[in-house]
Amino acid sequence: MPHAVSLLRAARLARSAKPFLARGGFKRERCAGCRLLPSHCMCALRPSVATRAGVCLLMADIEPLKPTNTGWLIADVVADTFAFGWARTETDPALLALLSDPQWEPYVVFPGQYAAPERVVRTVPSPLESADGALARRPLFILLDGTWGEARKMFSRSPYLDALPVLSLAPEQISQYKLRRSGRDDHFCTSEVAALCMSLAGEHAAEQTLEAYLAVFTHHYLRAKSQQPVVWDGDAHRRLREVQAGATAPAAP
Repeated sequence: MPHAVSLLRAARLARSAKPFLARGGFKRERCAGCRLLPSHCMCALRPSVATRAGVCLLMADIEPLKPTNTGWLIADVVADTFAFGWARTETDPALLALLSDPQWEPYVVFPGQYAAPERVVRTVPSPLESADGALARRPLFILLDGTWGEARKMFSRSPYLDALPVLSLAPEQISQYKLRRSGRDDHFCTSEVAALCMSLAGEHAAEQTLEAYLAVFTHHYLRAKSQQPVVWDGDAHRRLREVQAGATAPAAP
């Protein structure tokens, strides 16, 4: 079954008057499942991790079309990933329905200095039962997927986000993303942000899987771009296998 980002990409392509050509990318046939050359396809490696937390991707116009987009990787890993195209003058009713669904506790993930102090949070409550015996609501992380300028525009011009708490991350590491240029080490790709959110939610199997899967995707993409074969027994693939084995291992008695 195609996931949310794949469906959004298909809808965006259907509206396109001409084919989308990524800047600096390779112009050859791509696998529909992973957007890589068929010779470098990684569909067989696609992991999936059960999570309580969900991800809502609010994507700039052409972001679903970019082969370097990492929101696609999140949708591969996290089953409850939702994806919506962003427009200043229109809002998808399905997005509003998702944000008001009582099973979810939405958080807009964005630097705290751009929000009013009373909206900013830095932690996510644990999924303990509430006083009435019901489970706490599931965290839903809203990620603004685009360039930094596009993300700021989405944050400031989306009134339906204004009443939601803003989750401000404080990562200790620098970004490992190598497929697009950024002048700042504190700018993380969307998949890295999702991994940080999963860590805060206690979803460590999803966190580690996202990190390992991004490294594998980066390896495949760069090897395809330089017309070199995939190193299937390299560090990136080995780490993904280790993480997957750990995620599926039975819990200790």
